[in-house]
Amino acid sequence: MPNQRLFFTDPEAADDALTFASRASRLADDEVRLHAQGGVLSMTAAPLAPRGLMDATPTVLGLRALAVDPELVCDFVVTASALAPASDDPRAVVLPPTSLLPAWAGVSAPRGGWTAHGTLAASTLAALAHRGIAAVAEAVPVDAGEDIVRTVRAHIWGEHSDELGGLPLGAAFAALALGFIGGDEQARVFVAGQWTRVSMARGHVLVRGPVRSGMTEVRTTGSGKPRG
Repeated sequence: MPNQRLFFTDPEAADDALTFASRASRLADDEVRLHAQGGVLSMTAAPLAPRGLMDATPTVLGLRALAVDPELVCDFVVTASALAPASDDPRAVVLPPTSLLPAWAGVSAPRGGWTAHGTLAASTLAALAHRGIAAVAEAVPVDAGEDIVRTVRAHIWGEHSDELGGLPLGAAFAALALGFIGGDEQARVFVAGQWTRVSMARGHVLVRGPVRSGMTEVRTTGSGKPRG
C-alpha cells in the first residue's frame, strides 16, 4: 500500500469519505476504489457487478469525488469497512494495510467525451429503487444461498426500465444505496460510448453496457410518488 493515510482538505471532506465508505460496506462486496490525482479523490463502489461470463448482473458503479492533498497520487481498492478516522487529525482517514483486486475495478468509465442525454427526477430514481428492493425481498426464498440471491438480484436489477430511458433498474438502486438521492433534484444523464452517467449533486452512477435497443433520449420526469 503506497500510503497509510488519506489527507483531505478539511474535516468535512474526511467525514464525507467515511460516510461513502460506510454505505459501500453495506453492499455485497464491501469494496471501494480510491483514485487520487490533481487534488481530487474519486471514490468508486460497485453496488452491482458480474462475477463471471455467465453472470447477468449489470455493471453499475457509484462515484463520489472529494478534494484531497494535491500531492496525493494513488489508485487501489480496499475493504470499505476498514477505512477509519485518524485519532490525531480530523482531516485524515486511515487505510487498511492490504489492497484488493476485484474484477470490476479493472473497468473504468471514460474521463471525457460525454454527451448530454436529458434528465431524470430524483423522485423517480427513489421510487424505482424502493420498488426493486421490495421485489428482491419477495423473490428471495428464506435461507437462500448466495448463488440464488445473486441470480434474483441480477434478474430484477438488470431489468431495463422505460422510466429510466432504457437503463437497468440497478442504476436507481445504486443512487439510493450510496446516498446520492436528495430532494427534488433533477439528475443529469450523459452518454459516452458504452457508458451512461447519471449525475447528481451528491455523486454519480455509472452504467456500463448498451442500454436496451431503441432507447430514446431521457426526458425530464415529473415528481412521481409511489428492498436489494
